[in-house]
Amino acid sequence: MAGKFVLKTDAQGKYRFNLVAANGQIIAQSQAYKEKDSALGGIASVRTNAADAEIDDQT
Repeated sequence: MAGKFVLKTDAQGKYRFNLVAANGQIIAQSQAYKEKDSALGGIASVRTNAADAEIDDQT
């Protein structure tokens, strides 16, 4: 099973999403969005940009 995006509302009524691995572990959390469409846009952005994102190791 592949990972999935889980979209929820927080205690303040804002939208947030988590990227959850196949084993159920949260591997990324979003910022808070006022609008659901904005949160869905954030998911689309991660899908588009993460595949080819470089690693900036600042250790």
